[in-house]
Amino acid sequence: MSLWVFGYGSLLWDPGFTPVRQVKARLHDYHRSFCMLSIHHRGSEAEPGLVLALDKDPGGQCTGIAFQVAQDEEESVLASLRERELISSAYYEDHVNLVSDAGEDIEALAYIINRDHRQYCQFDLEKQAQMIAHAVGGRGPNTEYLYNTTAHLAEMGIRDDDMAWLTERVRALTAT
Repeated sequence: MSLWVFGYGSLLWDPGFTPVRQVKARLHDYHRSFCMLSIHHRGSEAEPGLVLALDKDPGGQCTGIAFQVAQDEEESVLASLRERELISSAYYEDHVNLVSDAGEDIEALAYIINRDHRQYCQFDLEKQAQMIAHAVGGRGPNTEYLYNTTAHLAEMGIRDDDMAWLTERVRALTAT
């Protein structure tokens, strides 16, 4: 049995490894949400940014990409993902059941928000846009994260009205 990883945010456009296979897949009972303060990669303690996380949502669903890791790279990929995703323990690692567009059941590793962590947040879209427009972290501007994720979702044919609104609003905020 090989390792699969579920990408729903930055992993869509920067998985950090070369997958041997990738398929569009859905995770039920979760949704993609800017519910995590980014104090390392896309913001700072002084000016946090926001990044996407999987948040529990009974009846919801999140469409992303399931990436299959080469068997001889599983240990190094897992170590790299843990260093990147578990930097502050705001995410926890779990195995989730995905369904591909072809109907294939896939068990994959996913990084899910810990709602009890201090980085968990729930803000309205305008506050999200204001934060994303100005934050910069160790991996670059928060705007880059938003724009890349929105573009990759569009390439996959996934319409996310909140992401579309945020992208338009952040572009307007940063144009001045």
